[in-house]
Amino acid sequence: MSADLALALPAHLPADLPLQAWGQTLQLLVELGGTAAFALSGVMEAARKRLDPVGVCVVGCLAAFGGGTVRDLLLDQRPFFWVSHESTLWAVLLLCALSMLFLRDRHFSITERAMLWPDALGLGLFTAAGVHQSIAADMPALVTVLLGVITGTFGGVLRDMVCNEIPAVLKDHRPYALCAFAGAWLCLGLVALGLPGWISVLACVALTAGSRGLAVRRGWQIPHWRSGSPGPENPHDRH
Repeated sequence: MSADLALALPAHLPADLPLQAWGQTLQLLVELGGTAAFALSGVMEAARKRLDPVGVCVVGCLAAFGGGTVRDLLLDQRPFFWVSHESTLWAVLLLCALSMLFLRDRHFSITERAMLWPDALGLGLFTAAGVHQSIAADMPALVTVLLGVITGTFGGVLRDMVCNEIPAVLKDHRPYALCAFAGAWLCLGLVALGLPGWISVLACVALTAGSRGLAVRRGWQIPHWRSGSPGPENPHDRH
């Protein structure tokens, strides 16, 4: 999410992207779809916790904007992207308000299925955005990749922390951050080879979203830590 773009889009993208080559409309729809999917994930988690309207809006905005904000903090970039693009902030707040009016528990499973591909595409695009912002800030390779992953995933981490849950990205076992990690390395590698920025973005989105979609559809899981059954809780360890 960057001021480099003339349009108020919810993601940072490098200024060298030939937007006309792959369509401003397609880019806008993908970015808005990803942002909406992230915001809706926050709204539904807030609804499960029975938060009030202020809590719903806070959690929805954290899910939508948290990853990019953490990245901007780590890169010491000001103003934050949602400050520069007020229209996107209004759109997310409107989405939160409409969800509170019309979204009910019975709609959750349908909404979660509908969000799969927008969420996966948003993950890939935001990961690529984080990579390019880090490259522009002259970060080392590993830091660049990790900041890409943070951009794509930390909104969900903050959402779950505020809702007093272990972040889903750490306990779900279905590859999510791992997909972003692979896409970020591909994006960085293509940039290092001197290919145009738009090619690296498309490749990152394709690998990240494609691998995430396949993981969900085929039920792929990351092995969990097999350390044996946990022993009884020690009452002296409680704080």
